[in-house]
Amino acid sequence: MALSPSEVARLAALARIDLTEEELAELAPQLDVILDAVAEVSRVAGPDVVPMSHALPLTNVFRPDVVRPSLPVEAVLAGAPAAEDGRFRVPRVLDEEA
Repeated sequence: MALSPSEVARLAALARIDLTEEELAELAPQLDVILDAVAEVSRVAGPDVVPMSHALPLTNVFRPDVVRPSLPVEAVLAGAPAAEDGRFRVPRVLDEEA
């Protein structure tokens, strides 16, 4: 499936990417190679092949959520430039209207 520079220009327009004529001519064969690779995978993958997102099975590894003692509030706020009511005081970032 050979892509023409005009087809690449149409794809670039859809993606809102400005490309020069030289870039279109250079990208057309590169995208053609990618499309051929995708087509090859599609030919190999039959109905018995389960779609997957990774080549190897992944398992999330989480540590147990255990409550542990932490620093006292006074010690944490001692290094803060400003504190108020047991919390860090920071400058307002958003307007009241936001």
